Amino acid sequence: MSDWITAWRRVNVDWALLVGLLGLCSVGLMLAYSAGGESLPAARSQGIRVGIGLLLLLVAAQVPVGWLQRLAAPFYLLTIILLIVVDAIGAIGHGAQRWLDLGPLRFQPSELAKLAVPMMAARYLSDRALPPTARDVVASAALALLPVLLIAAQPDLGTSLLVAAAGLSVLFLAGLSWRVIGLFTGLAAAAAPLMWLYGMHDYQRQRVLTLFDPQRDPLGTGYHIIQSTIAIGSGGFYGKGWLEGTQTRLQFLPESATDFVFAVFGEEFGLLGAIGLLLLYGFIIGRGMNIAMQASDGFGRLLGGGLMSTFFVYVVVNIGMVSGVLPVVGVPLPLVSYGGTSMVTLMLGFGMLMGIRAHRKLWPA
Repeated sequence: MSDWITAWRRVNVDWALLVGLLGLCSVGLMLAYSAGGESLPAARSQGIRVGIGLLLLLVAAQVPVGWLQRLAAPFYLLTIILLIVVDAIGAIGHGAQRWLDLGPLRFQPSELAKLAVPMMAARYLSDRALPPTARDVVASAALALLPVLLIAAQPDLGTSLLVAAAGLSVLFLAGLSWRVIGLFTGLAAAAAPLMWLYGMHDYQRQRVLTLFDPQRDPLGTGYHIIQSTIAIGSGGFYGKGWLEGTQTRLQFLPESATDFVFAVFGEEFGLLGAIGLLLLYGFIIGRGMNIAMQASDGFGRLLGGGLMSTFFVYVVVNIGMVSGVLPVVGVPLPLVSYGGTSMVTLMLGFGMLMGIRAHRKLWPA
């Protein structure tokens, strides 16, 4: 018994962060059961995904930072190849070509890009003097842009935006000057009309227009937002109680277990519960950024900061679109929405973060 205890103590885990993650996963299990219509199979499937995610987290947390740095380029290359394969022969569902169907296993390679891009950008920039030169900025942006374009072609606007955010966050943390940030912002604003005319599908334009006026098509593009805001508003301050959400149980709310699960939570647990959930996200993000800042080398700092910045954007985009503040772009609520690939990649990212913390004392300051 004592040998088991001694071996367990040697496992690299940040307990505070792990407790926070388990809290989010518990909320996800409750909502999988609730949004699925008191479905035990749905809760069981989500529980299996959580178990697999935790196992991968523990494995990733034992990997030294130096190994991650060496694996960055091969992992990035593998991700690009898989994205090209998906664009060529991937499985089609809901009008998008996003999945690789391998018999019993079906997954989205675009999820891997959320890890591959910050790893590769951190690897590239950590080998150079900081703050980055204009040449390094262009090279880093190109590394992020290639997978972004491949994912946008599927089409998957939400994931492509998150991958772009991952690359930009690493650049920002590397010391990108405000002048360059202003230049990028100006170029993005100048390119917006061209993006609207030539880079967006009709349904994506409709989603943007719906943001400003959901009632223009209440039974079509505006249906999700209208039902979502009704569900959140009907929860009031204290909520209707677990399994008591009428919008969910009467199936007015679409995608209630996946992208719009925050509306289910708001209806059942109200404003008070929503504040608690946001505080839990805030704790995890704060703890993660603290770990990143204490990393002993540039790669660890940039990778950890990039992963947590992406997680922050993840949360903001999902809650923003469910609340009607941002367009609907198909982004799940991290670690709470029903789904497997997103769960696995997020847990892998947190495992890397714990590895950065565990091995920081082994690296020279």
